[in-house]
Amino acid sequence: MSTQEIGYADALSELQQILSELEAEDIDIDVLAVKVERAAELIRVCRGRINDAEVRVKEIVAGMDGEEGESSE
Repeated sequence: MSTQEIGYADALSELQQILSELEAEDIDIDVLAVKVERAAELIRVCRGRINDAEVRVKEIVAGMDGEEGESSE
């Protein structure tokens, strides 16, 4: 699954798995950079999904506020 197609929950789950692997004392040093790079990608995905959700929620709330103002006139 590409980073662009992964959902928030799946990205977070994969990120937690990577963090568990990085905490292990016996991590293969050759894999370390790859894991850290993937973790950074997943963090960007999670932040993007959170930002998108925040924008959508604000739009919905603003729309509701506008409807309330219209109905009270």
